[in-house]
Amino acid sequence: MTSAQELLKTKNGGRFGRELRKEFLFEDGYVNLNHGSFGTYPRAVRDVLRSFQDAHEARPDDFILYDYPKLNDEARIALSKLLNVPTPSLVLVQNATTAINIVLRNLIFSPGEHILYTSTIYGACEKAIAYITETTPALAAKIEYTFPVEDDWLVAAFAAKIDEIEGKGGKVKVAVFDTVVSAPGVRLPFERWLHVPRGCAVFHVPLRNQHLIRSTLPTSHGFQPKPIPPFGSQTNPLPPSNREKSDFEISFEFIGTVDTSPYLCIPAAIAWRESIGGEDAIITYCQTLALEGSKRMAEILGTEILDNKTGTLTKCPMVNVALPLDPKTMFELGKSKGLDEQEVGTAIKNWSKRLFLDEYNTFMFTMFYAGRWWVRMSAQVYLEMADFEWAAEVVKKVCKTAEKGGWAVKAKARL
Repeated sequence: MTSAQELLKTKNGGRFGRELRKEFLFEDGYVNLNHGSFGTYPRAVRDVLRSFQDAHEARPDDFILYDYPKLNDEARIALSKLLNVPTPSLVLVQNATTAINIVLRNLIFSPGEHILYTSTIYGACEKAIAYITETTPALAAKIEYTFPVEDDWLVAAFAAKIDEIEGKGGKVKVAVFDTVVSAPGVRLPFERWLHVPRGCAVFHVPLRNQHLIRSTLPTSHGFQPKPIPPFGSQTNPLPPSNREKSDFEISFEFIGTVDTSPYLCIPAAIAWRESIGGEDAIITYCQTLALEGSKRMAEILGTEILDNKTGTLTKCPMVNVALPLDPKTMFELGKSKGLDEQEVGTAIKNWSKRLFLDEYNTFMFTMFYAGRWWVRMSAQVYLEMADFEWAAEVVKKVCKTAEKGGWAVKAKARL
């Protein structure tokens, strides 16, 4: 197996790792170890972003009404080639949470119909499901488990839950599941994201299902109301498209006055990624570095990474490393300050995140999961093994500070 060190050289003669850091916009001295939460993008894409924003401001109506639809099409066409799906089946939205809400709020639920999801779902999406169950006849069905689990087990659990619901006379209307879980950061198999400005997400709806997605979020000019009084027939005031498009595509071309310049940067982002090696090289480097770097951190810390027996959970650029904190000791420290176990888990998590920023000029995503604390490490093209080794030393210092219990005093003061 090729190591991350051997993969450092890029296609254009440069190098992944710290040499590529100059292509990004980080403050001097800041070590970005949390690409998995918010991402970032290189200067080359920033320049393209600003050029579109300048064009927008130079002739607002001309750009929004006439130039933007054509540029948006170019971005979607570029994505359709990358993702190998028909252009009419994908549109662009601000983020994945928006896309999930669009789906759930467009579906019409009848009594007995369920939304199936897993216990590791992204928190905002679970709240969207909760809202739908409050406002419609929909019922929620959660598959409970704690990582590590095997992929085969998870697929079987999905099937078993569907059988259980149908056996009681119910129906699964829709299933919501992560491809990469947020906390802890593990893969449930999937393929990777791009370097585009926030916020930008692909919303892919096969042609056969597009009739279900009648409205954007928020509802805008592309919506076609049913001819029910008092609405009657309503027209779209925006200029007609320069090519034949479906109602689905037209609806998502304009949903309000927002800066959609990030969408238009997709071709530039794809070109930049190609210039440093292309998708396969980037994915291979990031996955290799995440696994090797996290194993090295665990070695330094005397802990372990979170994975299953077949190693599928770590086949992504995020890997979780256990912190060398004894839960019993931490709970006793918290108890002495009047905190229960749940409050202790949250207190150390929040305290450590702030300490990483304030004292070490970095950020690592920490969490309390399955009875212990973890740090989720994100690999990216501007990082290398030395960054993970440095991170391990920082984590070691933070954990030694945690053992003194200062976090408990601060947490109690906030309660």
